[in-house]
Amino acid sequence: MKLVWKASERGGPGLATRDIAATLKVSASTVSGNLRKLDRDGLIEHTPYYGVVLTPLGQQVAVAMVRRHRLIETFLVERLGYSWDEVHTEAEALEHSVSETFLDRVDADLGHPTHDPHGDPIPRADGTVPDSPGTLLGAVEPGACGTVDRVSDDDPSLLRYFDELGVGLGTHLRVERVRDYAGVIAVSRRGADGEESLVDLPAAAASAIWLAPDAD
Repeated sequence: MKLVWKASERGGPGLATRDIAATLKVSASTVSGNLRKLDRDGLIEHTPYYGVVLTPLGQQVAVAMVRRHRLIETFLVERLGYSWDEVHTEAEALEHSVSETFLDRVDADLGHPTHDPHGDPIPRADGTVPDSPGTLLGAVEPGACGTVDRVSDDDPSLLRYFDELGVGLGTHLRVERVRDYAGVIAVSRRGADGEESLVDLPAAAASAIWLAPDAD
């Protein structure tokens, strides 16, 4: 259900069964069986040629699950010293074990954070979701400038790659060239010292970064 919600959160259509199976690394038959149960419970709708979407009830349940996951990720980084590439799997394991009381205390201890270590908005207790103004880097035109405000946590190895490049939340980037034939976007990265360096980002990396545009 979190996968379906995240797809809609990022502006995507309903998810196909094969996409869910590929992401979770399970068989399509396993996914289909679970989807039938969720459908019976009134949590999803599965429309041919459109995919799986959440019902209003499913939306409520999924938002609560996402809130739990992202708060735990934030706690692991802020209080236990985890790096951003380590927390996704840990949070997946822990989120099913903690109580709402524990979660509320984590939220209060962290000062009610609005975004997790990857820049993903953390749903509030009332189910509303903070704004996230970024645009996918791959959709930005050459010459555009902005600050990285969100990075996909789907692939820990990609997060480690960004660390090597010095690209993370708050990094200022300017799109220099889009080389469609090579599947590469060339960006200028502004370092902490104010110096700029040119970085070639492959398509997989560019599709994992959201850029908040500079104010005019």
